[in-house]
Amino acid sequence: MTYEELLLEADNNNLITKELPLPVSKGRIKGNRIAIRSGMTETEKKCVLAEELGHHYTAVGDILDQSSAENRKQELRGRILAYNKLVGLRGIISAYNHHCQDAAETAEYLGVTEEFLDDTMSYYKSKYGIYTTVDNYVIMFEPTIAVMELI
Repeated sequence: MTYEELLLEADNNNLITKELPLPVSKGRIKGNRIAIRSGMTETEKKCVLAEELGHHYTAVGDILDQSSAENRKQELRGRILAYNKLVGLRGIISAYNHHCQDAAETAEYLGVTEEFLDDTMSYYKSKYGIYTTVDNYVIMFEPTIAVMELI
């Protein structure tokens, strides 16, 4: 999924997305408006917009105060939606089938930042443990991303 496709998704959900010189955060959603920090790469903007769309679909109210456990849960739900939309377990398998050799190649293939991929892998590791299986593949999250095809 490209940044342009995410912008169309936002538009289709009656969200107004603008790039602004945000001083603190990379992105923010308030009501039907999404602000994305200008000056970032398109890949960075794509990752941020996917997360802000995730917040649109999953969050209720203002979740900026992360000292609240409920707000932290809502923050994570928005991120999880972005992780699954831009990476996903099948995306990891696809990167393996396209001969990606390391995290940098995998991130480039998936069109996400290495930081976003690392955050995604940390989440998947917390959810699945050190590995999980999808169809005839084993995806390992530790010590690094690895995929094995079962015969």
